[in-house]
Amino acid sequence: MTTADGQGVALSADDARRDQVLAELYDSTPQGRGGMGSSSPRVARWLGDIRGYFPSTVVQVMQSDAMERLGLRQMLLEPEMLRTVQPDISLVSTLVGLGRVIPKHSRETARAVVRQVTNELEERLRAKTIQAVTGALNRAARTRRPRHRDIDWNRTIAANLKHYQPEYRTIVPERLVGYARRSTEVQREIILCIDQSGSMAESVVYSSVFGAVLSSLRSVRTRLVVFDTEVVDLTDELDDPVDVLFGVQLGGGTDINRALAYCQSQISQPTETILVLISDLYEGGIAEEMLRRAASIVGSGATMIALLALSDSGHPAFDANHAAALAGIGVPAFACTPDLFPELMAAAIERHDVSEWAAAHDIPTSHEAAAHED
Repeated sequence: MTTADGQGVALSADDARRDQVLAELYDSTPQGRGGMGSSSPRVARWLGDIRGYFPSTVVQVMQSDAMERLGLRQMLLEPEMLRTVQPDISLVSTLVGLGRVIPKHSRETARAVVRQVTNELEERLRAKTIQAVTGALNRAARTRRPRHRDIDWNRTIAANLKHYQPEYRTIVPERLVGYARRSTEVQREIILCIDQSGSMAESVVYSSVFGAVLSSLRSVRTRLVVFDTEVVDLTDELDDPVDVLFGVQLGGGTDINRALAYCQSQISQPTETILVLISDLYEGGIAEEMLRRAASIVGSGATMIALLALSDSGHPAFDANHAAALAGIGVPAFACTPDLFPELMAAAIERHDVSEWAAAHDIPTSHEAAAHED
């Protein structure tokens, strides 16, 4: 007889196995005491089992829970373990966090796991990013006072249809539209300045992928800088997101002012530069100096944006006071999903009001996010 709590139900062999692998995770004592214990081979079999019995989305949740409950971070240092897990951004964030403690015999396997995920992300995001950025560059480059040979007559006619003179059966072009400059010269400089603190792991992963895509565009000069209390310029590694990620050391303190000082030193054409600070804004240095530095960057004519997160993880934790202070000096602060990031960059390239862009996409800016935080 079946009871309300499900007791007395006869399970099929497959359902019994599903029940067992769930029990090994959720009926065990956290941190590996009980349940699967500390046996790497047994955990490897368990990881293989969940991939066979559950869909991909469920596997990702169970892997994440196992990291916390069963201490799998230590077990994942073994290459045979890495070969059994289903790669996802959460796992990559974990491996990036482990960083230099991954033993030599596991490093190649770890890099292969990370490469699989970054390749998938790049495939998903590349076309949209290139289309948005190159489209914005072309629009921004169009001149309103072209020479005769540079006039784009189709766009000029479309822009002046309201000036059609029926008695003369012609259009009087009050505004001429020129072709975008066909040039291989750099039109914008983009600096991604990324906080390495542990909470920013997912943002670091996405930033490395976007950095690789942007660096492939000849009309954009892209620089990628990561920081904690030290500043590391990883621009030379930009063609390979995996090299970037294994050059990152998550954790440690935070000195945003020091990072901004370095980025400011790299700005050669302020009015053509977009500086994206990706940080939760928990400043470990002197906050007043950080704000003065940001004000100086904005005052030079550069566009500066503070992303509280570049991830799909929802509302991030952040320093609401610093976010509001940055907004007050012209640095909009908000979180952004990877799917919207290309459009954000396009808006910045065309020098649109980024705060208005965020509002149009129902993205809470710092003042609204601060209220949510409270």
